[in-house]
Amino acid sequence: MTQLPISLSATVRGSGPGVLLAHGAGGSVAGNFTTLIPSLVAHHTVVAPDFPGSGASPRADVLTADLLADALVAQADAAGLDTFTVIGYSMGTLVSVRLAARHPERVRGLVLTAGLAKADNRLLASLDLWQKLLADGDLEAFARFTALSGFSPGFFNAMPEYQLPAFYNLLIKGVPAGAAEQAAVVQTTDTTGDLAGISVPTLVIATLQDTLVSPDNSRILADGIPGAEYAELDTGHITMAERPDQWSKLILDFLSRHGL
Repeated sequence: MTQLPISLSATVRGSGPGVLLAHGAGGSVAGNFTTLIPSLVAHHTVVAPDFPGSGASPRADVLTADLLADALVAQADAAGLDTFTVIGYSMGTLVSVRLAARHPERVRGLVLTAGLAKADNRLLASLDLWQKLLADGDLEAFARFTALSGFSPGFFNAMPEYQLPAFYNLLIKGVPAGAAEQAAVVQTTDTTGDLAGISVPTLVIATLQDTLVSPDNSRILADGIPGAEYAELDTGHITMAERPDQWSKLILDFLSRHGL
């Protein structure tokens, strides 16, 4: 077997049809999928890898969507999965689509939440700020930027002011070592040309109050993937914090409906 240039740490839980998880930039399995995994493992074998620089996965000098896609397939191989559904969130949607394009015989279905085919100008500007704050080591400002761009106004403003310092500190602790390299994947990847070739059942979930990855990007995914189903959640980008139950239900219903 060819040695891949990146290695991932992964957890495998449950039994049944395979599900492969692809988390977002600056995230992790624990941060993005903790609320979803317990619902999935009741009827599925869930393979949950952390991308380089998140969780226990070592950092990598260079990351691309292609490298990440192949590394996810390697984790599925290690878990004994011949085929699987890929559930991607944010950056993970880029990786999921690229995986389906590179390994179509392995993918049975796709779920794409808060996703995109290519970064638009607003996201590129946000990621420029993201990279500057990380390069400067200004995690205090980075936490505030995350709060502003990651959560809907209603969710953020409902938080009592006295809780804000603890909230910011929690966001700081959640920043993975590989956040900058992961953000660069979003800045440089374009999967637009892959969309028309996807032929598996696909669910696209738009996050309607998302000011980081505009819901227009989800509509581009849904329009570009033949036969894709489209759903909406009234939430900011970090949907697993704002609408975890509704998010899980959309995904579980889709998997059940298509026998995935």
